[in-house]
Amino acid sequence: MKAEILTIGDELLRGEIVDSNKAFLSERLLGLDIETHYQTSVRDDPADMTDAFLRAAGRADVVLVSGGLGPTRDDLTAEVLARSFGRELVLDEAALATIQAFFRSVGREMAPNNAKQALFPQGALVLPNPIGTAPGFRLDVEGSSFFCLPGVPREMMRMLDEQVLPRLARQPGAAGPGGPVLRAALLRTFGIGESNLDAELKDVAASGDVTLGFRTSFPENVLRPVARAATAEEARAKLAQVCQVIRERLGPLVYGEGEESLPALVVRLLRERGRSLAVAESCTGGLLAQLITDVPGASEGFRGGIVAYANEAKRELLDVPGELLERHGAVSEEVARAMAEGVRRRLGADLGVAATGISGPGGGSAEKPVGLVHLALSGPEGGHADHFVFPLDRMRHRQLTAWTALDWVRRALLGFELVGPTLLRRRGR
Repeated sequence: MKAEILTIGDELLRGEIVDSNKAFLSERLLGLDIETHYQTSVRDDPADMTDAFLRAAGRADVVLVSGGLGPTRDDLTAEVLARSFGRELVLDEAALATIQAFFRSVGREMAPNNAKQALFPQGALVLPNPIGTAPGFRLDVEGSSFFCLPGVPREMMRMLDEQVLPRLARQPGAAGPGGPVLRAALLRTFGIGESNLDAELKDVAASGDVTLGFRTSFPENVLRPVARAATAEEARAKLAQVCQVIRERLGPLVYGEGEESLPALVVRLLRERGRSLAVAESCTGGLLAQLITDVPGASEGFRGGIVAYANEAKRELLDVPGELLERHGAVSEEVARAMAEGVRRRLGADLGVAATGISGPGGGSAEKPVGLVHLALSGPEGGHADHFVFPLDRMRHRQLTAWTALDWVRRALLGFELVGPTLLRRRGR
C-alpha cells in the first residue's frame, strides 16, 4: 500500500507552527508496513485543496488528512472533499448530538457554527473524537481511502490509534501477505553528531534490503534502520542483525530504542536500581529538574533540585565554601564538585549532579569563554568532574548541558565511562 499525508492550514504554509503531524502519521503507518510516498501541505484554499485531493487519489491507496475540520469559515476539508468527488454534504444527527453533549459537559453554550462539524460527504463513515468537538471521517473514493482527522495533535493522535490504524490493519496489503514486509527500529543516540554517526556507520546498511536513516532532534540523534523481506520473520532477523552491529559499533552512545527518551530512561534506571538523585543547577536554571519531573513516576527516584544562581545561594543552599567561590569563581571544577556533593547531602540522595557555566551571550573572558560549563557527579564511591565548551546560543547551551548531566547519571548507573558529547567538545583553556 502507498500512503500520502496531507496537512491543511494557512498557518502551516506561513511557518507559524511546526508541522509535526506529518512525522507522527508516517511513523505510525510504518508500523503497519505502509510506506508514506508523499507528504503535502496545502492552504485553506478550495482550488488548492481540490487539486491536492485529486492528486492524492490518483497516486495513493490511503490518504491521511489532518486539519480543516473545525467550526470556522476557513475549515473546509469536508466541504471541499465532498465537492471534489461529486458528493453531497449531509448532516449526521448522531454526530451533532455528540457535539452538543460535549458542550453541555463542559458547561459552555454551543455556537451555531459548530453544527457544521456534523456535516460529512455522502457515504462517509464518521469517526468519533472522544476529546474534542471535531469528528473525523473516512471516505472511499476511486480506489483510495481518505481518513480525515483534526489538526490538533492530541486529538489527531488519539483518533489515529483508536479509529484509523485498526481499520487500516484489516485492509489487504497492510501488515499482511502479498508484498515486501517492512520492519523498522528507532535507535536513540546522544553524544555524537549526525555526520560523525554516518562516518562511523558508513559500511552498515549501505545497500541491499536494509536501509539506515538519520534524524537530528537536538540534542540527540536518531537512527532509523528499516528492513524489507518476503516474510515478517526474515525482516525481523535482518533488522535485529543490523541493530546489533550498530550497538556494537557505537557502544554507550546508543542510549535507547523506541520511544523512551533519555530523561525517561534515567528515571527508570533509578527506580530499577533503587537509587535516588538530586540535582544542583546554576546555568541550566531548573531545566535539568524539569526534564526529570516531566516523566511520570519521577518521584520514585528523584529527591529534588536546587537552583543556586547567585553565589550567596550556592553558599547558603548548597554549602559551597565562600573560599572556593572567591578563589576559583562560580564557574569552576571546584565549585561544581562542591555543588554536587552539597545537594546530595542536603537532599539525602545517592547521587548528586551539578552544572555551572556561562550560557552567554555575555559574561565570558579569555580564561573562561562563553559556552564553558563545568559538570560534577557525586556518589557514595566518590565523585567525577569535567568541563566542556559548547559554542551555542543560550537556549541550546542549556539544553546540551542538561542532557549531558542526565547522560552522566545514565552512565554512572550502568557502569559506563563518564564522557561528554564529541560533537561540540573542546577543552577550555
